[in-house]
Amino acid sequence: MEMENKTDITESKAAEAAGTEEAVEKAVEMKGTESAVGTETLEKTAEAAGSQAAVSEETVETMADYSKELEASFRTIKEGDVLTGSVIHVGEEEVTLDLDYYAPGVIKAADLSRDPAFSILNDVHVGDKLQGTVVKKDDGAGNIVLSCVEASEVLGWDKLKAYLEEKKVLSVKVSEVVNKGVVAYLEGIRGFIPASHLSLEYVEDLEGFVGKTMEVRVITVEKGKKKLVLSARDVLKEKAAEEMNHKIAMMAPGTVLEGKVESLMPYGVFVDLGGGLSGLVHISQMSQKRIKVPSEVVAAGDTVKVKVLNTNNNKISLSMKAVEEEAKPDQVDAKLTAQYSSGRSVGTSLGDLLKGLKL
Repeated sequence: MEMENKTDITESKAAEAAGTEEAVEKAVEMKGTESAVGTETLEKTAEAAGSQAAVSEETVETMADYSKELEASFRTIKEGDVLTGSVIHVGEEEVTLDLDYYAPGVIKAADLSRDPAFSILNDVHVGDKLQGTVVKKDDGAGNIVLSCVEASEVLGWDKLKAYLEEKKVLSVKVSEVVNKGVVAYLEGIRGFIPASHLSLEYVEDLEGFVGKTMEVRVITVEKGKKKLVLSARDVLKEKAAEEMNHKIAMMAPGTVLEGKVESLMPYGVFVDLGGGLSGLVHISQMSQKRIKVPSEVVAAGDTVKVKVLNTNNNKISLSMKAVEEEAKPDQVDAKLTAQYSSGRSVGTSLGDLLKGLKL
């Protein structure tokens, strides 16, 4: 009986142990499931947060667009206003503008420019910024009709006045020949270039300038008289001066050159060095001997050798005397040797002094 009780107790404990082990396994399994469920929950939560952020961002963009459209809807446009827009379409008869408004803008070809040489297809491109005056708020098709020509009358003269004050260099295209000059349009306004301001030299054939693009400066602006005068000569003179100054700066002091006497002054002579360069030989640098007037040594048109002394202030200072001092007796220019018969000059080189001595 005692053995049976022991057996029952043992079986009972074994069953209890087996139950405990099974319970543990189930607990572990449930724990894993719980963990998986937790991970899935977190992933879904993150996904939901991301979706919410994306929706939020989309909402912000939509609100910004709506705000822009709302602002445009409240914007008041009336005839006479000057608007700026971007070209979104170019046709043979008109261009279309984006005005940041619920209605687009339209400019007819005739209202773009008064320049006879103007071409809507060649001179206007998608993306260009144009200014126009509102002529009509609705053309019947929901478009705002604008005119660049009228805008030029409003804004153009102010721009031209600013160009005059700034001395700005501008590019224009000559459209036609008129009496004593040519015509070119700037900021949509007719400008006159006198024949005397077309070039640095005298111009006879004005027809050769038609269709030519030139750099000009505004020299006269009179809005009341609708007078606009341009000059290409001023720009050309400035460029020529810059080129000349560069050439002068490249001349090294001590260089010996050959030139032609172009003019005589009481204080010296000017020598043409070629390439548009001219230098001064001061009277004190003309000869080793003291002279009263340059004509004692040279005459206009004479070819002389000169030495560059300096190029200070973009002016070339030359010396004939320096060349004479460095030359050998048999290389002295004939005009600088003794010419007693002519009385024009007396040489003072060592060779001349020895000639009259009898040993």
